[in-house]
Amino acid sequence: MAAFIQKLFRSRKTPEAAPKQRKAVQPEPVEQENTRASQREEQLKALEGSPSQSILAKLAMEGVTADIRQTAAGRLTDEASLQAVQKQAKGRDKGVYQTVKSALQQRREEQARLDSISQTIATLTRHARDQAKSDDTKLYEARLDALLKQWTEVEEHATPEQAQAFLEAVHQCKERIATLQSAAEDEKRQRDQQLQRQETLDLLTRTLDELKAQPPETLPSLASLDALQKTQENRWLEATRDTAVDKQEQKSYETAMLALRNYLGSIRRITQDRDTIVELGTLVEGEDDATEEQRAQAKTLIAEINWPEGYPIPTLLEPLRKLAGKPRSKPQPRVDQEQQRALARRLENDLEKLEAALEAKQLKESKQLFKTAQQHLRDLDQRHAKPYQARVQLLNGQLRELSDWQGFATQPKQIALCEQMEYLAEQPMDPEAKAERIKELQNEWRDLGGSSDRNLWSRFKAASDKAYEPCKAYFSAKSGLKQANLEKRSAICEQLESFLNNADWSSIDWKAAERIHQTARQEWKEAWPVEFRDNRAVQKRFDELLKKLEAPLDEERRKNEALKQAIVEKAEALVDHEPLQEAMNQAKALQGDWQAIGITRHREDRKLWQTFRKACDQIFARRDAERTEQQQASRAADESAQAALEQVAEASSDSHEESVTAALATLRGIDESNLSKGVREQVQQEKQRLNKALSELKLRAKMASWQSLVMAATTGETANDSVPQHWTALADASDASDPAELVIRAEILCGVPSPETDQQRRMEIQVRRLADGMGSADNGNDQMQDVEKLLASWCLAGIGKDANTELAERLNKALANLNQA
Repeated sequence: MAAFIQKLFRSRKTPEAAPKQRKAVQPEPVEQENTRASQREEQLKALEGSPSQSILAKLAMEGVTADIRQTAAGRLTDEASLQAVQKQAKGRDKGVYQTVKSALQQRREEQARLDSISQTIATLTRHARDQAKSDDTKLYEARLDALLKQWTEVEEHATPEQAQAFLEAVHQCKERIATLQSAAEDEKRQRDQQLQRQETLDLLTRTLDELKAQPPETLPSLASLDALQKTQENRWLEATRDTAVDKQEQKSYETAMLALRNYLGSIRRITQDRDTIVELGTLVEGEDDATEEQRAQAKTLIAEINWPEGYPIPTLLEPLRKLAGKPRSKPQPRVDQEQQRALARRLENDLEKLEAALEAKQLKESKQLFKTAQQHLRDLDQRHAKPYQARVQLLNGQLRELSDWQGFATQPKQIALCEQMEYLAEQPMDPEAKAERIKELQNEWRDLGGSSDRNLWSRFKAASDKAYEPCKAYFSAKSGLKQANLEKRSAICEQLESFLNNADWSSIDWKAAERIHQTARQEWKEAWPVEFRDNRAVQKRFDELLKKLEAPLDEERRKNEALKQAIVEKAEALVDHEPLQEAMNQAKALQGDWQAIGITRHREDRKLWQTFRKACDQIFARRDAERTEQQQASRAADESAQAALEQVAEASSDSHEESVTAALATLRGIDESNLSKGVREQVQQEKQRLNKALSELKLRAKMASWQSLVMAATTGETANDSVPQHWTALADASDASDPAELVIRAEILCGVPSPETDQQRRMEIQVRRLADGMGSADNGNDQMQDVEKLLASWCLAGIGKDANTELAERLNKALANLNQA
């Protein structure tokens, strides 16, 4: 390869001029043209292959034709080669200079673009981390989407470490979003449950008020009340699941539901014993003598029915109460006349509203107003109530007519509900879904206001019972599930109690204890549903056991939180600590101490961790700031050094010793402490090149001086003050006496062949030198000293005077070869 390169890049310099005494033989023009064509062909072949960067650089500088140099320069990609070619081509080959200068400029622009992308990646990563720690949740997800969109544009340029850092921050942001969404959903669920509880209380209160205004001669629908009770119980159960309920709110529900259950129980008893009640009532109406047994039976029925206080006693029970010996109703307290007139005006107002509602055919409002009017009519005494009784009876008839007309209008809808319920009874469905559909149809029936047609109601009731029949087995099995869950909860209590009795709190694994606490709560929650009443005692036991377990856990958590608080304070003290490296090492050690601390409360731990993380970020931000400052200083130093290198290249291109010396002084004045590695190497390489060039220039000047002294000594014009001072001592130590021998010895030392006539003598001198242990010529300091001895003898010992011009030219030729070496 070395031989090929040497052949490819033959020196294009003109041969050294021959001595004036000898006429050089000039090559023929045809031979020069053939040589140039041969070189061009070889260089074109080299370009057609896959030449290395060094070969391309040589072709760009030494190509035979401008096309070859331009092509080679255009294929250069190595920055060092481009810079070297730029320096060599400046002022000598404008086309090559512009090509490599453009290539270097493109590399700089590409590097600047990559630096900008790297800065963008770092900025996006920092923004993602700030987003993950930010307390500003406004447009949180939109801001994250914007960051992700920007990341897709630079993702392909990110290193694996940068991509991992960004994705970790994004993952934290997504976890934060999930937490926010979960909190929002939980808040919405609680609002919905609050609304359901409020509607349940309103419906129960409104139903009880309607029952209090119920006319004594009519009884409410048992099926409707039963359906209302069951649906509202389920509704309340769902509305209180997994949420905190105010004690007063729960008390209001239990009071209202208890009143409804008592009323429903009385109605159910009346319905079951209707025939007996009617039979016993005929004894009073027919004025038949009742036996003691019948009176006792009446008292028993009254006690079993246990009609609730505050509700109008049904007309059906009045004969039974008389037979049992109870008064018809409680005596009314006396009221003054002014109060009676006020009550009468109130009743008058109610009747006017009732007449307007009947006129507008508003059945629901008319029923409510009629019940209110009846209640207010009962508040009046006999004298003030008598003028209104006929008017009330008339309005009652109008209300019945409106109800009959409304029933006629709703009857097709009720028949359709019967058909839907009968169809539902024949369909195989999931029991939960089927029961839910049954409730929906019952609610629709109730919303239509019921039916006065007993046959239609019986049809709907029978279809409902048939449809619900398959659900009984399911809910029976669900009842078994409740029992199994209750047993599971009891087993959890047993396990917890066993753990607490055997726990050694002085050497316990706190994390394991915390997991037991969490697992117990989770398994307890999963053991659902359970029977509310049966669960009370088990729930109380579980709560007490949890308190016993939570007490030492909370104590350990607070102790660990104090340790972490101490770590946070130490980290905050390190924010301004100097030196920075020591602060970073201590911060890393504190992070290890943090990980070694045991259990803490999640919320408190999160707050402490955020404070600790903030302090650590501030510490390492100082390191990043110093790195950035160093990078900026390095970039500025590189730019200054590059400018100096370009200036040195221009100054040293004229090959003068003064220019090279000044260029070296410029490079030595560069502070290399802030330089990047690549630029520092360029500066060192340039220094070496300039030192070498300076040495060559000095040696060339020395050789030229010596050659002039050789020629001057031959003519006898040498002056002692024109030779180096140390040559006098060298001349005294030299053993050369014959000019021809001195020249042959110089040729041996400088590696120059001697003429054929002197070959025998040269051999003898070499043998003699070998015998004396001097060896052959070398390139060290001894070789230069031996040459100087010969020159000192030539110039100062008078040997040169005896020599002819041919010997002097041979000696100068040997010196010229020494200069090239």
